[in-house]
Amino acid sequence: MKIIRAKDYQDMSRKAANIISAQVILKPDSVLGLATGSSPMGIYSQLIKWFQKGDVDFSACTTFNLDEYRGLTADHDQSYHYFMYKNFFGSINVPDNRINLPDGAQMAAEKECARYDAAIRAAGGIDLQLLGMGLNGHIGFNEPDDYFSKGTHCVDLTESTIEANKRFFASADEVPRQAYTMGVQTIMLARKIVLVVSGENKAEIVRDAFFGPVTPRVPASILQLHTDVSVIADDAALALCNVM
Repeated sequence: MKIIRAKDYQDMSRKAANIISAQVILKPDSVLGLATGSSPMGIYSQLIKWFQKGDVDFSACTTFNLDEYRGLTADHDQSYHYFMYKNFFGSINVPDNRINLPDGAQMAAEKECARYDAAIRAAGGIDLQLLGMGLNGHIGFNEPDDYFSKGTHCVDLTESTIEANKRFFASADEVPRQAYTMGVQTIMLARKIVLVVSGENKAEIVRDAFFGPVTPRVPASILQLHTDVSVIADDAALALCNVM
């Protein structure tokens, strides 16, 4: 595991965007695993700027998003499908038929999860997976548990995750209680992983996840066992870690 220190959120975003753009330049048909939320927004903004300058071309890429709320249609303004088109896909040139997200409108959970895993396998697996990390150490929507999950599955969101996400909705009551998410095993099968984390409120979980024991109670801790992980964290997030 490589820990990369960044000065702040902007520096973190640029460093992560550098790794992703290099991946696409070196392998134009890369399969990219993407994330949503506030953590990757700066990354997407930087990649859009480089795309508009002609420095990076996504036309041969395939993408798979980590997760989607169960029960939200693609056109719902809080769906991750909507988020990705608003903040990234709508401004770059990944073909629509190469963009993949779980279908939140599909309520047959086993069917949808099996479909998504099959699509990832058919694409040859993920070359680079981008991750953020929740305050409880979740990656995707893989919440603290007694075991590490395997393939894509439907999860019940914890109260802490609902609380963290309620700012995007009119009230906490409107936050979906379930989501489809790639499993930990699926994430670990990615050939390269980039995790970004910023802010002093993440300092404790950064210490626990990357300098503590590997445990499903801290899902991100499993990344310690991956052979090619870059954790890009700002000074505030690394405040409790002895990292140069």
